Amino acid sequence: MTATDGLHLQPVMFREACAFIAKHHRHHSPPQGYKFGVAVAGKERIVGVATVGRPVARHFDDGWTLEVTRCCTDGTKNVASMLYRAAWRATRALGYRRLITYTLASESGHSLRASGYREVGAAGGGSWHRSSRARIESAPTERKKLWELTA
Repeated sequence: MTATDGLHLQPVMFREACAFIAKHHRHHSPPQGYKFGVAVAGKERIVGVATVGRPVARHFDDGWTLEVTRCCTDGTKNVASMLYRAAWRATRALGYRRLITYTLASESGHSLRASGYREVGAAGGGSWHRSSRARIESAPTERKKLWELTA
């Protein structure tokens, strides 16, 4: 399937988005929460989903900011860019002023740049494991890049 094969946006329920992410995401499990989601579908099936929720970092949870918590595709060309732009349009329509997301430092961010996001800088990384609170790492612990779109 190519990007010109009748791709279209459609709503997606949390459970359906989580199932898609569990099947297709390279390094993350489905998110814990959800404000809304959007999917891109081809002729017969969903080829990508984006979930949007409150920012994971407390200091960004100011009432005006949302976060793309997952953007996941089956590899169909241009779908990630479609999802990031659709997430921004919906975020703005709901009255929010900022949309953020993160990528691994090793990821290029081409889809985000193509969607108008700007790289803000390095963020996070490391392990949540502490001797007083042992945790099993299921996600990559490398540094991240913070991206944003603002009104």
